[in-house]
This record gives sequence, structure tokens and C-alpha cells, in this order.
Amino acid sequence: MEARPPAIFVGDSPGLDFLNSIATPVDTAVDWIDDGEGFLSWLEQGQLVPRDVLRDMRTNALPGELDRVADQARSLREWFRGFVRQHKGNPLTVEALEELGPLNGLLERDETFSRIVRPPTAQGAFELRTIRRWRNPNALLLPIGEALAGLVCSQDFSHVKACEGPACTLLFADHTRGYTRRWCSMALCGNRAKQAAHRQRLKAHQH
Repeated sequence: MEARPPAIFVGDSPGLDFLNSIATPVDTAVDWIDDGEGFLSWLEQGQLVPRDVLRDMRTNALPGELDRVADQARSLREWFRGFVRQHKGNPLTVEALEELGPLNGLLERDETFSRIVRPPTAQGAFELRTIRRWRNPNALLLPIGEALAGLVCSQDFSHVKACEGPACTLLFADHTRGYTRRWCSMALCGNRAKQAAHRQRLKAHQH
């Protein structure tokens, strides 16, 4: 398998970045979570799971186990993409809660507990930290569930947008002043649009 390019994180929201884990950065579609190793790599790049946990998963997972979890992640991604595409551009209503049953079901699997710890940068001070039990590879879906829930609960869906690039599938949360963002990024579709407009002006001038 050819090496994947670095994952794309332009959504300004971890939940939208998860939806953007399949994209067409140049000409060919890339799915960063199309197998177990790709899924672990994407989680590491997105900083959703500690590296030591990912290392243990690689070492201890049964054959095919990580691929099966990656398959679940892709199913979750495409289901939630439908939800976002249906509701983007408008505030979420109470009725939308009924559609989120699968996400709540995922969140209910979580195993977390609190522990008093000493922060690494503080002297003599304690803090209460929430810790997750990573019992098996299925637990890798839990931080994604949290990211999707965070999107639903803290993001104004009025400002969730799809990139205006003709062939682009990327989504993002527009946090710009005046909410004028149109592109996933200027380095990708923004520059393509500028170049296309420039060519169009030259063509019009020649005629």
C-alpha cells in the first residue's frame, strides 16, 4: 500500500476533522482510516488518543481486530456525515436529538473514572483528572464519540459549512469574523478558485 499523505485537519472542530478523514487533497481520494493501522495513525495525528495507548493496541490487538474497529469508525463517520449535511447551515432543533441515538449508544460504552494527580508543571498542587480505561480496541471509538458529541453540543450548526470547491468534500466550522469563510483552506481550494478566476478573466479579456 502506498504511504498516505499527512491527514487533513482544517475543520476547526475535532468532530468535523473526523468526517474529513476521507478526502481528495489532489486528484485521488484518500481514506486515512481504511484499515486498522491507518485508523491508529489518524488518531495519533489528531491527538485523540495517547501514544502509549496506541502502541499497546498495536502490540496486543488480535489479528484483524484493529481492521474491524476501523470498519466501525468508517460506518460511524458516514452515518454522522449524513446528520451534519442535513443540518448544517441552521441551528439544531430539539427534534434532531432523536437522530442521535447511535451516538448516545456509543457514549454509553465509555469507562472513565476520576483520579487525584499532581500536575507535571505544578509544585504541591493537585488536580482531579478524568482517566479512561482502554480495555480493548473498541475503546478507540470513544474519543471520536466525544468529539462528535462536542460538535453537536458546543457548535452553532448555522456556521458549519461545506467547502465551495467544486470537487471538495471537506467540512468546517466557520469561526471567522463575519462568518465569511468559503474554503477548506486557502492552500487547497482557495488557491484553486483564485487561479480559475484568473484564467477566466484572461479568457474574457482575449475575447
